[in-house]
Amino acid sequence: MPVPESVIAEIQSLREEINSHNHRYHVLDDPQITDQAYDRLYRKLQQLEQQYPELASELSPTQRVGSAPATHFEPVIHEVAMLSLENAFDDDEMRAFEKRLIDRVASTGAALAFTAEPKLDGLAISLLYEQGKLLRAATRGDGKTGENITANAKTLPSIPLQLTGEKSTGMIEVRGEVYMDHAGFNALNDSQAKIQGKIFANPRNAAAGSLRLLDSRITATRPLLFCSYAIGRAEGSDLPQGQFGRMQYLRSIGFPVSPYIELVEGAEGCIQYYQKILSQRDSLPFDIDGVVFKLNDIQQQQQAGFVSKAPRWAIAYKFPAEEVTTRLLDVEFQVGRTGALTPVARLEPVAVAGVMVSNATLHNMDEIERKDIRIGDLVIVRRAGDVIPEVVSPVASERKDELPRPQMPDRCPVCNSDVVKNQGQAAYRCTGGLICAAQRKEAIKHFASRKALDIEGLGDKLVEQMVELEIIQSIGDLYHLEFSQLAALDRMAEKSAHNLLDSLDASKATTLGKFLFALGIREVGEATAEALANYFRHLDKIIAADIEELQQVEDVGPVVAANVVQFFNQVDNLEIVRDLVKQGVHWPKIDKPRASESQPLLGKTYVITGTLEGFSREQAAARLKLRGAKVSSSVSARTSAVIAGEKPGSKVNKAEALGVEVMDQAQFEILIN
Repeated sequence: MPVPESVIAEIQSLREEINSHNHRYHVLDDPQITDQAYDRLYRKLQQLEQQYPELASELSPTQRVGSAPATHFEPVIHEVAMLSLENAFDDDEMRAFEKRLIDRVASTGAALAFTAEPKLDGLAISLLYEQGKLLRAATRGDGKTGENITANAKTLPSIPLQLTGEKSTGMIEVRGEVYMDHAGFNALNDSQAKIQGKIFANPRNAAAGSLRLLDSRITATRPLLFCSYAIGRAEGSDLPQGQFGRMQYLRSIGFPVSPYIELVEGAEGCIQYYQKILSQRDSLPFDIDGVVFKLNDIQQQQQAGFVSKAPRWAIAYKFPAEEVTTRLLDVEFQVGRTGALTPVARLEPVAVAGVMVSNATLHNMDEIERKDIRIGDLVIVRRAGDVIPEVVSPVASERKDELPRPQMPDRCPVCNSDVVKNQGQAAYRCTGGLICAAQRKEAIKHFASRKALDIEGLGDKLVEQMVELEIIQSIGDLYHLEFSQLAALDRMAEKSAHNLLDSLDASKATTLGKFLFALGIREVGEATAEALANYFRHLDKIIAADIEELQQVEDVGPVVAANVVQFFNQVDNLEIVRDLVKQGVHWPKIDKPRASESQPLLGKTYVITGTLEGFSREQAAARLKLRGAKVSSSVSARTSAVIAGEKPGSKVNKAEALGVEVMDQAQFEILIN
């Protein structure tokens, strides 16, 4: 039975929403929903992917720890991935966690032992030591690649520069959390207020932002603390074979370890420890959002193993959110960088978990309607962790009068463009992608990116500066830039200004596919843009095409087709596109190919394994399909070739055993080009 279109759309919408929140939380240090709200989204996506395994994707946030590292620091590849933890939310889930472990590792009836410690709310880092000296510090990033923050980490008094004790030789990688306690956080905000500097919303954001400053001299002034919680890898050291013992070993060579760490027995021991720490939560000198339990026996940890994103032998038992009631005064709509309109509750100010709150997320209109939230309601507000709170529900019994329901505006509150909602999706979006002030920075960065028009020298910082100074309002202004405007910018020398103008001029020679991709039409990626270009061959024909015509193109469904039509139906978008062509953006004429030329790989079947540089697996598969090939997930004697990227799996071994050709990245690129 085919998967319903509504399910496909819901999964895609959840992935986009979760990826956006991951980006805000891990990269921008600017989270906008509570941990509980994020967990609900994440669990919903997990459930749908388990229910419909044919829709699984390596790009799904459930396969990731988090979102990707920022570009401010040198990237660091973690030799042993820094995984996240599975969560438990009640006692029964803790008992189920123990049962899963017993089934995997327990050969006797003895109860399992766990180390238990509070879950600090900060930023996870990795510290690499060789011969007892701190060699490198890195953030977790997306779990595989982090940021090199060595200079900043060295400023923390709680991070040893030189290990102590006779055993501090060889190599050891220590993992832990950088955080800020309440006293340090309050002192920091007091000092920031005196100099009219940035006031931080909470200790977690203050710690993350301070650790990722480019100027380590400023980091040195911030009251940051470090607490170790694991050994990632070690060479030349005889480590204890228990997690609790390893933490004591770390303490002996100079690392801070949680003073609240304990060894407990079985799920019931875990539950008792959780209740004890929960009762102490408000009196602790720092923020925590739960308790972490780890199987103590290292050999049993190895037996239990890992799932793709988390160890099976550890779990975080999360605390319940704190809730209060207040009055919903109004609902306003914010436009995000991707054009999504998000309803925001304006509240009668109320203290939640020690912080005065006047704004809260309402997620989307479907949630508002499902919960029947109305303007003027008394509402329950929950603040889990230290992020913008959410409106949980109205107190319907207190509603005495007929109150107005929030209404999604027909026009964007920023640029007055049409607001639309694609069938099967929860999000409403502004269609003024090229002219909307809320979206213009991202639109220009995308237009100039390497896979789009590849405008060398037009980096993110320069784009942000020109937009903020209102030198450019949209991508259409790029080719109207003058030397005098560029030369007057900060850190822009005359030579750099000339080089950028030359690069802009060179970028005018492109392809129709790259031009379509550069416009940033929602869900039109490289492969889809190329497919549209090859099918219609003329820009005017794409502009004039209706939804039915667009769906004649392979891999273009009703959602993508609707996005294309909506984009070109927007008068301002169309004017900018016409102006770009008028300014000289051009591409070679696409002649209608013969069938043998358009699908040279017809009848071939390929299998992709490993990581290809510059291509996701879906993008690589799309390129092959455009040329007539089939893409399979399993290797057989009928497979034409296996395309192997970095760190390929066992499919390469199977191909070699069957005598099937194995191609590397260079051969793959020749094949598709």
